Amino acid sequence: MLFLNPALPDSWPTAQTPYEEEALAFCQSWLQGQQRFTLYTSGSTGTPKPIELTRAQMQASAQLTGQTLGLQTGDRALVCLNIRYVAGIMMLVRGLELGLPLTIIEPSANPLLDFTPAIDTFAFTALVPLQVQTILEQKPEKTQLLDGMKAILIGGAATSPALEKQLSAIKAPIYATYGMTETVSHIALRRLNGPDASELFTALIGVQLGTDARGCLYITSAATNFDLIQTNDVVELLPDAGTGNTQFRLLGRADRIINSGGVKIQPEQVEQLISKQLTLESVSNSVLIPRFFVTGLPDKRLGQRVVVVCEQVAIESQQWEKIQKIIREKLGAYAVPKDILPVARFLETPTGKIDQKATIAQIR
Repeated sequence: MLFLNPALPDSWPTAQTPYEEEALAFCQSWLQGQQRFTLYTSGSTGTPKPIELTRAQMQASAQLTGQTLGLQTGDRALVCLNIRYVAGIMMLVRGLELGLPLTIIEPSANPLLDFTPAIDTFAFTALVPLQVQTILEQKPEKTQLLDGMKAILIGGAATSPALEKQLSAIKAPIYATYGMTETVSHIALRRLNGPDASELFTALIGVQLGTDARGCLYITSAATNFDLIQTNDVVELLPDAGTGNTQFRLLGRADRIINSGGVKIQPEQVEQLISKQLTLESVSNSVLIPRFFVTGLPDKRLGQRVVVVCEQVAIESQQWEKIQKIIREKLGAYAVPKDILPVARFLETPTGKIDQKATIAQIR
């Protein structure tokens, strides 16, 4: 565990592990004025690639986050995401730029395990869904550490309906993030709990959004150095309703679209329906909700057939029949998954996302 107070760099301790050495080296290079940094994408949609970011881009992103979330000098931040990727690095930059004392720990499933609610207090942190899920399931008493925070960010993967339902018990404002390495972390937030919870992402101040011919989002902001960043994310853009901040609904990725019998299917929409039904079953029957994803596999007749890849716990036949009926009614017959393919364990990227391509490869 490494404690760094940006206001007192001369008092910074010596790193005790290679991970702490890496975090400390970045913070020292930042204070020395380094102007360019090379980070790597997470590799969730392909081979990780290097992205060069400027100091000005990272500063712009950090300042905007601080402004949006009301962070102030002296607010303590818990850094428990991997600092080898943009989400973790930007937690360090926010601390250094906004004057937030940093508690840096190596990433783990339950980052709150070694903290005590009565002693340790934090104003801000960022987590991945798996970390939040683990805290809620294994050590729910630790949520007291979250309750007093000004803001909690959740990113790196989509939050399930089941997890969002559980988040209602946490008092602090929790936000899903939308962003990537190229946009220097998040450029839009979606409230997940409380009376302001929403299905829509709201762009941060100064972020300009649009869509290409495929309906995929493109982004321009100070954090992108005012370059246009084109994504593969299919979205529904909505009028700003006088707020000045564009909102959008994230529908899925263009490179995940399944073409089954000539009908284009967005697997994320199928996943959402399955997840909602499994959540209902879980509440009424205490059924464990497995991790799963929807994908298309080669099919001689259809071109691709829709399937569900499920981890460890199988979906029961009665549940499956209900799910198929709902999908048929909502999305049409071609969107109904033809098979459930169980695997012992999903393969994951270094940032904890499901590596769908590698998981499918091991099935084959």
